[in-house]
Amino acid sequence: MRFCQRETFCCGLRKGKAVMTKFHSEREKKQYFRQLEGEEKTEALRTILRSAKHAVFLGGAGVSTESGIPDFRSRDGLYSRKNTRKHGRSPEYYLGRECLQKDPEAFFAYYRKNLDARKAEPNDAHRCLAAMEVQGKLDGIITQNIDGLHQKAGSRNVQEIHGTIWSNHCVSCRTAYGPDFVFESREPVPRCAKCGKMVRPDVVLYGEYLPQKAYSQSLALVRNADCLIIGGTSLAVGSAAQLAHQYHGPYLIIINRGKTHMEGMADLVFHEDISAVLRRVI
Repeated sequence: MRFCQRETFCCGLRKGKAVMTKFHSEREKKQYFRQLEGEEKTEALRTILRSAKHAVFLGGAGVSTESGIPDFRSRDGLYSRKNTRKHGRSPEYYLGRECLQKDPEAFFAYYRKNLDARKAEPNDAHRCLAAMEVQGKLDGIITQNIDGLHQKAGSRNVQEIHGTIWSNHCVSCRTAYGPDFVFESREPVPRCAKCGKMVRPDVVLYGEYLPQKAYSQSLALVRNADCLIIGGTSLAVGSAAQLAHQYHGPYLIIINRGKTHMEGMADLVFHEDISAVLRRVI
C-alpha cells in the first residue's frame, strides 16, 4: 500500500480554481483520480508535481522515439522490423553476451547498424525533464536508454541502468574509448590500440548483469521518491519493472502510448506521447 493517511492533496478544477481534496484510503484516492478527464486530469498532474519534494522519472525507449530512435517492442520497433531476424537468430541474440563472445563480427555489424545514436538530438520530453531538475522538481532520472539524450538535454542525475553507447572499453587492459572508435572502425571487430584485444561498448547485453552502481543509486532514488513518473516504457523488461515495484510513495504516474503492466497501481495514466503530456505541465 502506498497511501499515507496524513496526505492532503490539492488537485482538480472547479470554476477555474484548484480545490483541496483529502483522501482517507488508497481506494478513495484512486477513485477520485480515475474519474478525472481532460484539463482536470492535467491539473491534477501539475499539482502533484508542484507538491512533490522528491519526484523521480523512470523512462524507456518511448522517450527517445521523437528523436528518431526506434523503440524495441512496438509495432514499428527495432524488434518488429522486416528482416530483423537473420539466419534464424533474433535481435536479442545479436545484442546478447553469447553473440559478442562467439561471433563478435555479427554482434558489431548489428550494433553499428541499429544502435548508432550519435547524431540524435533531445526532444521536448528530454528538455522538459531537464527543466524539472533545474527547477528542483525532479531528484533524478532512471533510464533504460543507452543514447545519452538526457545528458545532452542538460539533465545531471541520470542513472543508465542499461549502460551507454558513449563509452567503451578494452576487455583486457580496460583502456577507455569513445563511441567513434567503435562505430567508425574499419575493422569488423574494434581492437585496442594498446594490447590488441577487443573493445566493447559499455552497454548491458542480454545475459549480463546490470551495472551495480547505477542500479543501487536507482533503487535509492525510487525508495526515497514521493512521486514516481514512469514514461515511455511498457515495463516489459525485468530491470525496470523490478525498480517500479520498489516504489511505495504516495503518487504513481504512468505516461505511455501503449498499456503497461502497472496501470492498476497507478493514480494517473496518460496514453499519450510523453512529450505532449510534459509540455502541458512544465
